[in-house]
Amino acid sequence: MASDIPIIDAHVHLWPESEISTLAWCEPENPLAKQQSIQEYKAASASSPPKGFIFIETDRKNDLDAGVKDGSGWEGPLMEVSWLKRIASGQPKPGEGHSKEDASLCAAYILWAPLPSGALAMERYIDLVKKEAGESWSKVRGFRYLLQDKPSGTMLQDHFIESLKLLGRKGLVFELGVDQHRRGRAQLEEVVEMIDRAHEGVPEDEKVIFIVNHMCKPDLEVYNTHTSTSFIAWRTAMFTLSKSSRTYMKLSGGFSEMPDSLKQRSPEEIFEALMPWLTIIIAAFGAERIMFASDWPICTVGVGDGAWEKWKKIVERLCSMASFEDEQKKMIWGGTALKAYGIDS
Repeated sequence: MASDIPIIDAHVHLWPESEISTLAWCEPENPLAKQQSIQEYKAASASSPPKGFIFIETDRKNDLDAGVKDGSGWEGPLMEVSWLKRIASGQPKPGEGHSKEDASLCAAYILWAPLPSGALAMERYIDLVKKEAGESWSKVRGFRYLLQDKPSGTMLQDHFIESLKLLGRKGLVFELGVDQHRRGRAQLEEVVEMIDRAHEGVPEDEKVIFIVNHMCKPDLEVYNTHTSTSFIAWRTAMFTLSKSSRTYMKLSGGFSEMPDSLKQRSPEEIFEALMPWLTIIIAAFGAERIMFASDWPICTVGVGDGAWEKWKKIVERLCSMASFEDEQKKMIWGGTALKAYGIDS
């Protein structure tokens, strides 16, 4: 990779130690149950310091029903907005692991939102986010409601589709997190239908942009991709999803879906094992709609402190094997993220 190509890491999670108890998934015994702030992120990526990163919401505890009624169920996510505002404005509290100088690293942030509650609730919630974000509101480029562990049909409810259309009208993206590895083909089929319904009858410039996390979490433990029904279903879904020009894909999340034995191997060996999936992503989306993303610090689980650099080397290998020109590499390492999220470079 040319050293003059700036990196925008398109998927980073951060939290201060003081707010770990608000994370819905983080029990005390979790290896990530410690401060994961910019100081730690900079140490992890020190070999090739990124120009910036996209912060992705961390699934804070919430209560949709309470939030719709009186807003009290949204306290956790709004606390995260306040945390991001302190980062983006360079005003940390003591011990939070970031400084005034780190403010420029936060290129944009993607927040939780109550999409299943419908457009009216979304309007109210977005107003609260604007108030809490203050001057940093310009860095809010979209929202995520993590679908990977939600009941079947959640993303196809009328309220959810209404919320997606609202985001499109407001020029905000939807961050799409699903899990083919654990939820199977059915969840991918729902995604295809959801995107079709969200775009149906909508003017092109108001169609919501979908940014897909972690290659839809394919099962990277598959040995024979030629006969695997799981791989074939995933491959079909990738080409179907790519038909929409307003859908982008993140090259991320691979470590979480591969067997533990593979995580410990060299970047070159991991790349060879992932080739069937990576070549499909390139064929379906092209360099102009895929983006480098580390999924830090989730990527470190089972891999260790060198996970950020190891994933970067895998993506570098992909760019080399695909014989990408410099302009294509610039898109993967940052240009696609700037374009998809609507960030001024």
